[in-house]
Amino acid sequence: MANGWAPDGAVQDQIDDSINDAVRLARAKLPTGPGELYCQACGEEIPEARRLAMPGARTCVACQSGLDRRSIGSGGINRRGSKDSQLR
Repeated sequence: MANGWAPDGAVQDQIDDSINDAVRLARAKLPTGPGELYCQACGEEIPEARRLAMPGARTCVACQSGLDRRSIGSGGINRRGSKDSQLR
């Protein structure tokens, strides 16, 4: 976190940047283009309610939940400076 010679509000700037990065990453992962009628993973029909709620959906809710569980991780940027970099 920002400290020492960091300007006022630097900590909040780091928090805001982290949130904005996470939102940008989530939006980039949303499906685009025409969706599918049948799940690409299991072959079951994707309910119309899901297709309307999530245009571009290619998997059913159950299969997508499994995919989401496997891709947990921030994958973001570590904005915390190391002690070594602060001493230079």
